[in-house]
Amino acid sequence: MDYSMISKLEKAKRYAKERDRFKIHSLEATVEGSNGPHVVKYKDGKWECDCSFFQGRGRCSHTMSLEIILEGMVDIAYEDQQ
Repeated sequence: MDYSMISKLEKAKRYAKERDRFKIHSLEATVEGSNGPHVVKYKDGKWECDCSFFQGRGRCSHTMSLEIILEGMVDIAYEDQQ
């Protein structure tokens, strides 16, 4: 590996430790749930999940786990649930 790439790798490791540098605007992930995989999407501060619990409540363990992992990197806009 050349010196410039080593320098970039060191910088990347430093950035990765400084989570406040990152703001995620959209993503799609598969979460391996207890009952199988679920597709979770995040866009414009809103979460979506294909599980039935999310469809009824607007939040689920799959979205909440990603909120925990991405804490400080995503903005959350919850709609009022009745």
